[in-house]
Amino acid sequence: MAIWTNLSHYLTSKSKKANLYYVAATVVLCCTFYVIGLWPQGGVNTTQLSSTTLLPTLPCNPSIKNTNSNYGSSISLDFTAHHTAADLVPLSPSARVNHFPSCNPELSEYTPCEDSKRSLKFDRNMLIYRERHCPEKNELLKCRIPAPFGYKQPFRWPESRDSVWYANVPHKHLTVEKAGQNWVRFKDDRFTFPGGGTMFPRGADAYIDDIGKLINLKDGSIRTAIDTGCG
Repeated sequence: MAIWTNLSHYLTSKSKKANLYYVAATVVLCCTFYVIGLWPQGGVNTTQLSSTTLLPTLPCNPSIKNTNSNYGSSISLDFTAHHTAADLVPLSPSARVNHFPSCNPELSEYTPCEDSKRSLKFDRNMLIYRERHCPEKNELLKCRIPAPFGYKQPFRWPESRDSVWYANVPHKHLTVEKAGQNWVRFKDDRFTFPGGGTMFPRGADAYIDDIGKLINLKDGSIRTAIDTGCG
């Protein structure tokens, strides 16, 4: 038993000494390789280091003037503009040339993915022909869609919410088919949108007032009202 204890103690002390030798050898090798690496470059020349490389430098900007020679003191900043519109590079006249000619006047209402004539060529099963069918690459038009004849500048908001020029949308079909629903009316040279319908022919405001007689819409307890109609 004593022999085994002495043997283990001997091996432990021997391994510790071996580890110490390995560490010392590693340090010596690292130092040696470091010196060898510096030797071809001539070593570190301390004479090349100057105070200008050790101290922080400030950018040479004439617009910033130091009020004090000490670094870190207050400085005055220049916020004036140094570039004007005259300094911009003028665009060449070719950049403003219209590269695409106008299409035929008959295409003034052409909508690429909603072409009624083209949609009739598709299958009628499950109403596929009524889906959006955008033109193929070889069917794309290389021209600008012209405005309808007599086109006028649209009304500005909020007037554009209630009126639109007839010349911009020259079709009266809805004013005839939906005449009893007050969706759209034609008067003089424009369309107007009263905001009516089969559910509220007297207008949306009167319809909301009728709902207000049944439920309280003023205390904020009801925030959303769903009107379910025929679509």
